[in-house]
Amino acid sequence: MQISFIDSIPAGARLVAHIVEQGKLPATIESALVQGASAARFKGRAGQSFEGFVERDGNVIRVALAGIGDAGAADREANCEKAGAAVAAKYLCSGEEQLVLDLGGSGLSAAEVAAVLLGLRLRSWRYDVYRTKMKDEQKVTLSSVLVAGAPAGTDASWADASAVADGVEFARELVTEPANIIYPESYVARCQARFEGTGAELVVLDEQQMEALGMGALLGVGQGSIRESRILAIKWSGGAAGAAPLAFVGKGVTFDTGGISLKPGPGMEDMKWDMGGSAAVVGAMLTLALRKAKVNAVGVVGLVENMPDGNAQRPGDVVTTMSGQTVEVLNTDAEGRLVLCDALTWTQREFKPVRIVDLATLTGAMIISLGNEHGGCFANNDQLAADLLEAGEAVGDKLWRMPLGPAYDKLIDSPIADMKNIGPRFAGSITAAQFLKRYVENDTPWAHLDIAGMVWADKPGRTWDKGATGYGVRLLDRFVRNSAEG
Repeated sequence: MQISFIDSIPAGARLVAHIVEQGKLPATIESALVQGASAARFKGRAGQSFEGFVERDGNVIRVALAGIGDAGAADREANCEKAGAAVAAKYLCSGEEQLVLDLGGSGLSAAEVAAVLLGLRLRSWRYDVYRTKMKDEQKVTLSSVLVAGAPAGTDASWADASAVADGVEFARELVTEPANIIYPESYVARCQARFEGTGAELVVLDEQQMEALGMGALLGVGQGSIRESRILAIKWSGGAAGAAPLAFVGKGVTFDTGGISLKPGPGMEDMKWDMGGSAAVVGAMLTLALRKAKVNAVGVVGLVENMPDGNAQRPGDVVTTMSGQTVEVLNTDAEGRLVLCDALTWTQREFKPVRIVDLATLTGAMIISLGNEHGGCFANNDQLAADLLEAGEAVGDKLWRMPLGPAYDKLIDSPIADMKNIGPRFAGSITAAQFLKRYVENDTPWAHLDIAGMVWADKPGRTWDKGATGYGVRLLDRFVRNSAEG
């Protein structure tokens, strides 16, 4: 979506949109539109839209109204995003190629305009690479938005928001691609191409390097696949020289069959997005690099494919992790924690971060607990948990804090190794978090975000269509803004 700023509405504009506060229609629109909006019960509520047709200078013009709700609403910018998204959803496949956003007299600030445009762009994202036969009404036509009457400073606000959109869109792309296209090596190559010229530094570990480091847990997950495993680290050094970085660690299981503990066939195709935690990390790092964030941060993703061949890990195997701790693998479908534990150890020893946040589509139990409304947050530090919940609430990537404790920890003790990779049927998300907690060294502030229910949507949401949501990118970016850059 190409977005440009202009001084006035161009002659010949066929589609013009206005952003409307609740109960306040633009003074410049025709009486027919006012009456039509009233007849359609358009009030200007956040995300509500109305379309009418008028004649101007002998031409029939489509005029859209999109509501942002009450002027004094606490979630004003979120409502602006909803308005932009409503316009995108209505006109993306409308046959129109260009939309003029008329902000004259809207009273919106530069930040609010940027929020409208962010919602419009994010809701416009589609990935039609593999669709070769579509009806005309299914094809995306809207390709450009001209913004007229924007207040001073909007260019800078939009440049910042555009970097966020880039990160979300890249995360969605990675999650959407099928597993025959995105696997550990091609994932790394896709990131290397996307980060070129951003100033970020990428480091890649292959299987020989990981074996030398003792990453028996991560390598055990991938040993049944012909696709070699990788670790990818993305370093952004925008803060004080030598200052310890924030660390984001993501689970990147590019396809998860369950291994020998094979998943049921129905729905297994969804497991292409079992790398959604890694996509959130990569997308957030792209945003930080593009907007030149004043922070030192590193994103580390463990990339594996979990397959059930003759060399695959067996239930009952014992593996030695990079930390030296041993794990009895009772279920090969509890593989994400095996990937993350070695990635966490390497991240801490290599980068010595001041805070760590890991993200993973880790447990189905998280979806049972929270559905598709919140990700689960587990933390060993109250302030870190509070910072993450605040950031998530601000951008709509919501979290709910879950408990940790010694009683849960006992549930993963093994009779023959330091721990098992699963506990009993109950408290499955909590025991998974307790497993990861055993790999946090030196009481480093750490949080685990189980986002199993959030990276893929079966129905459209605030700023996304069905499919990949890009959840986590905006959460991490806002977390950085609030707690590391301020």
